[in-house]
Amino acid sequence: MNLIDLSGNFISTVKILDFLSIDASSIIFTLINTLILFLVIKYLLFERVNKVLEERSNDISTTYSKADEAMNNAKKLEADYNLLLSNAKEESAEIIKNATKKAQIHSDEIIAQAKTEANNIVLRANEEIERERKRTKSEIKDEISEIAIIVAEKVIGKELSKTDHELLIDKFIENVGELK
Repeated sequence: MNLIDLSGNFISTVKILDFLSIDASSIIFTLINTLILFLVIKYLLFERVNKVLEERSNDISTTYSKADEAMNNAKKLEADYNLLLSNAKEESAEIIKNATKKAQIHSDEIIAQAKTEANNIVLRANEEIERERKRTKSEIKDEISEIAIIVAEKVIGKELSKTDHELLIDKFIENVGELK
């Protein structure tokens, strides 16, 4: 194969190789050395490098699987938390509802007890009024009987017996009761 230089002259391929001083035997020797060096490096270095790379790949796979597991666990925990939260809301609403019912029942009991006590107070007051009325009536009766005796003694001019006295008092009280 021939090449043309800038001046238009043909240059042979052999001259180019001579110019570069490349020897075929040195090329073969370099290739054999490179092949030997490659094999030595492969057995000594590539196995260790591949082992390190494989370990690293396994570590990365393990890390990814742990991260996926942690993500799934976090999603599960979030779902559990949301469920617990909704249950807590429902439970708190139920507790408030029950407390309101209990408070209403307690309020009704207090009101019923107050009404009962008020009725008892009114009954006791009515009984006291009735006792006081009877006592006053009795006192008035005694005073009227004393006045009636005094008036009767003056009108009749003599002393009355106890039986006459009681008859006179009863008639007087009957007449006073009719005047009301």
